[in-house]
Amino acid sequence: MMWVMNDPAFLFLVALVVLWVAARLGAAIRRKRGEMNEEDREDFAVILTATLTLLGLIIGFTFSMAISRYDQRKNYEEEEANAIGTEYLRVELQPAASAKKAQELLKSYLALRIRFYKTSSQAELPELNARTAQLQRELWNTVKPAAGVPETPVTALDIAGMNDVLNTAGYTQAAWWNRIPMAAWGLMWAIAVCCNFMIGFYLRPANRQWVRLAVMPVVVAVSFLLIADIDSPRGGIIRVSPQNLVSLEQAIE
Repeated sequence: MMWVMNDPAFLFLVALVVLWVAARLGAAIRRKRGEMNEEDREDFAVILTATLTLLGLIIGFTFSMAISRYDQRKNYEEEEANAIGTEYLRVELQPAASAKKAQELLKSYLALRIRFYKTSSQAELPELNARTAQLQRELWNTVKPAAGVPETPVTALDIAGMNDVLNTAGYTQAAWWNRIPMAAWGLMWAIAVCCNFMIGFYLRPANRQWVRLAVMPVVVAVSFLLIADIDSPRGGIIRVSPQNLVSLEQAIE
């Protein structure tokens, strides 16, 4: 199911079809059952209004969850750029040979982190993650010898800076894994299907009824599309751009 959420356009089509079928099914059952009397119609209208209100609240709550996760990914991208940029300067406190090696490794590491944000290919991630882990070990080895000598404020600063570089990558990965729970998606889908079925059942038969039945499925499907687009780190149009990392790369060069 998660792969559907990673493709917002496909999710939109699935939602549109499923909700449209639910509305048509409600209308078909209504035609077979016959006209409701006014008392039943009023009672049904109250239930339909309450259900639509609940759907609106669930969509709004889920949209808020997606926005908070998107903001978190943006903040960690900024933190990564600050940590790498700061450590690039701090390694100059090391001896010249080791400082140059550390800076070259940081440049390569920065390029990998930019690729991590820009790639939309899931197949590329294993190789990218393996290369990133290897570079992280090499970067740590550049400050490791300083831990074996009497510690000074300078070496402590250098080690702390490298630690921030490695930690921020972990925070970023955790933020990209932090998606809207499938239980929330399931609840939203269930209520949306129920609402569209009830709308189809509630509307009186009329000419071009399909137009009225299509309004709610289209609106809800667009809402699902927007939520999935924001929540998906690598799918859709709305994605976190590594503008701070790119800016740092340009400044270093």
